[in-house]
Amino acid sequence: MSIVNYLLPLPPIMSLELPFQIDILECIIKGILIGMLASAPMGPVGILCIQRTLNKGRWYGFVTGIGAAASDIIYALITGFGMSFVMDFVNNAENKFLLQIFGSVMLLVFGIYCYKSDPMKNAHKSSNKKGTLRSNCMTAFLVTLSNPLIIFLFMATFAQFAFVIPDHPLEMTIGYTSIIIGALMWWFGLTWLVDTIRNKFDVTGTRILNKVIGSIVIAFSVIALVGLVFNLYQLPEW
Repeated sequence: MSIVNYLLPLPPIMSLELPFQIDILECIIKGILIGMLASAPMGPVGILCIQRTLNKGRWYGFVTGIGAAASDIIYALITGFGMSFVMDFVNNAENKFLLQIFGSVMLLVFGIYCYKSDPMKNAHKSSNKKGTLRSNCMTAFLVTLSNPLIIFLFMATFAQFAFVIPDHPLEMTIGYTSIIIGALMWWFGLTWLVDTIRNKFDVTGTRILNKVIGSIVIAFSVIALVGLVFNLYQLPEW
């Protein structure tokens, strides 16, 4: 066999191709990050989750997080549906860049507020009665649903991540599913942490955790702003 045979291109069956589009992977990563960012602040339902984990057990705390995640995805869908009506505005390169700046600033303000706020001030007290897992999940769902201000957080994260993609139902479905996965990952990790150090976790621990979360959000938003200003991202041509 001549050396020419070895130099022939490989047949198509040997070509390496990813079984998925990179855009879908990007939607998954963005969705998970958005789900975590939306769930992380120690609001009323976060305190309720910690209290139930300490008083009733880890799985009661986790189903509390499930209820919160179910409510969050409703507001995420409302936000995404509303933004889809103005996608001609959003898809403009200059407007998209300005929206990312706006989203980063909103996240920065939110992080500062989270850092300075006292999570115990408006906390919902967990009753001593255990109840069923379903009832604990439902009460958390209603507590989260009663706070429509979460829409502003979704607006900020959606703008920052350029999350809404018009006329791509598959990518958006995967993205919204990833938001749920990200939220559940947060609640699972939080209840595991609280349950693991339950003997050392108190009101002070809750406040410290809230400041840590606020600091992370502040750092993330500052990095995003620096990246936008110094052209670490692809800036629009205008």
